[in-house]
Amino acid sequence: MDAKTHWENIYTIKAPDQVSWYRPHLETSLALIKRAARDRAASIIDVGGGESTLVDDLLEQGFREITVLDVSQAAIDVNKTRLGKKAAGVHWIAADIALVELEPRAYDVWHDRAVFHFLTRQEHRAAYVRQVARSVKPGGHVIVSTFGPEGPTKCSGLEVVRYDADSLHSEFGARFRLVESSKEIHQTPFGTTQQFLYCYCRVE
Repeated sequence: MDAKTHWENIYTIKAPDQVSWYRPHLETSLALIKRAARDRAASIIDVGGGESTLVDDLLEQGFREITVLDVSQAAIDVNKTRLGKKAAGVHWIAADIALVELEPRAYDVWHDRAVFHFLTRQEHRAAYVRQVARSVKPGGHVIVSTFGPEGPTKCSGLEVVRYDADSLHSEFGARFRLVESSKEIHQTPFGTTQQFLYCYCRVE
């Protein structure tokens, strides 16, 4: 089963709050984006935005140039329905991040919570990093969150790659200057916990 079919199935059969990575609000992500964005006109892409409410919170904060990318059209449709008329102010892309060609130097801030750790093949990770290097403006910021060293080894039936700050940063290379990293214990809707790692980089 390819990635698109897998995630279309997940988002079709499960409610938004019945996936392990669900949070009512992505407080850590929002705080990092607000630090990274120079002003509310900053261009932000949320990779793997799925059914996340991060787009709602970014709009509430006054950000005007928001793109949400997800491999699942079903997930994007849930977000559009929830946002109603506000959805017209967001750019939506249904695509696999390892295959799509994004516009060059289009974004000031790249955000990804829980996509990169699903890229278990080196060539897919390399394609992802090329996308970031191509589409984020020089001086822009990249925020990537994955499962940490003590996080799960599988999620939604798929193998994942766990990272510490050094191993995650090494996937991106020297052009991405690590500003800071942190770990967070995420409480799942099922009463379990998952360790997430956040790396916040500046593109040189």
